[in-house]
Amino acid sequence: MVKAVVIGANGFLGSHLVDALSAAGHVVTAFDRFSSEFPTYTARDVRRIVGDFQNRSDIRAAVDGQDVVFHFLSATSPATADSDPSLDVSMNIAPTIQLLEASVEAGISRCYYASTGGAIYGNQGKSTYSETDRTLPVSPYGIGKLAIENYLEFFRARHGLTSTILRISNPYGPRQHPNKRQGLIPIVLRQLQRGLPVVRMGDGSMVRDYLYVGDLVQMIVSMAAAETHRFSTYNLGSGVGHSINEVLDTIRTVTRRDFEVETVDAPSTYVDRVVLDVARFTDEFGVSTSTSLTEGIHTTFVSESEHPSE
Repeated sequence: MVKAVVIGANGFLGSHLVDALSAAGHVVTAFDRFSSEFPTYTARDVRRIVGDFQNRSDIRAAVDGQDVVFHFLSATSPATADSDPSLDVSMNIAPTIQLLEASVEAGISRCYYASTGGAIYGNQGKSTYSETDRTLPVSPYGIGKLAIENYLEFFRARHGLTSTILRISNPYGPRQHPNKRQGLIPIVLRQLQRGLPVVRMGDGSMVRDYLYVGDLVQMIVSMAAAETHRFSTYNLGSGVGHSINEVLDTIRTVTRRDFEVETVDAPSTYVDRVVLDVARFTDEFGVSTSTSLTEGIHTTFVSESEHPSE
């Protein structure tokens, strides 16, 4: 059992992580702006800190007395970072440096960082990508994630702050807000619910590694239970690739609704194919739960139907 603070606890990934860590018996503190009236997570006995990630004193209060930090807050998405790269620097990179400084001052034992397993490898034409492959991001979102990874290595070397970088594939599931313009599955489900057109970027051949959020957080909890890690960086994905057209066909099957798609050009910074090699994780922590794409989309669809996004 550890005292863990989740930065970005009211977001999609953060809220699921709060629930999973709490269920595993950890003492959890949830840090976020909490712009919604009620917390997104469902766990009880969670200490809540309302604060601004840009505010140094708020960050210090969040990490004070904690053992572990889970940095799962991102103020931008691939789309918003692409349209304004400077925003990613000011809203994500600079505050993260302040978080790492505060973590050193607080004597944090480990910092987990939610990086990206997609944009960070870029277009290298490989069938799968492992942690030893080159990082060649061409999008501001991926460049920003890599910059923070490098700062984590700096804080390890300069201050002895232990960190674990989580290169996460394309997570999806309940609570993923489609209005953030990130996540094919929730966006399509929302469009269908509202009777709006479904938009597809490119010809639908782009391949991604879709990981159900419940599987993801259980992978992270298993890592948190280990006293040591062999490596500083881990790919977290399903290890299976699906094209956009495959995802759309699965949504048709799950929802029992046929629909037409409007095609727009894919941004030039988007990667054609990213599937993660997760052998490093499974060799060390064991094989994790694997939710099929059909099952995961069905669970997401049911949740969205019961609790529609605003």
